[in-house]
Amino acid sequence: MNTWFVYLIRTANGSLYTGITRDIQRRFAEHSTGGPKAAKALRGKGPLTLEYQAQTQNKSTALKLEIAIKKWPKQKKEALIAGTQALPQLPS
Repeated sequence: MNTWFVYLIRTANGSLYTGITRDIQRRFAEHSTGGPKAAKALRGKGPLTLEYQAQTQNKSTALKLEIAIKKWPKQKKEALIAGTQALPQLPS
């Protein structure tokens, strides 16, 4: 099974980080502990909270969604978390 997820993590100061993974729990734990596999953008910015996750069809779709979401203003990301904004429709 080739399941991938796109996710958003909130830092202690309210910033949002977007990423992709195959294993949400493992990746969030890596970010939270600040170890060598944690994103540099999140190190020392805890406590972290996993705010959003969505399963995708494959890695390619996850990457495209990650790129699209990273370009969004924070207000639109907050709407995605709140459930009032849908993920973008990607061309087939």
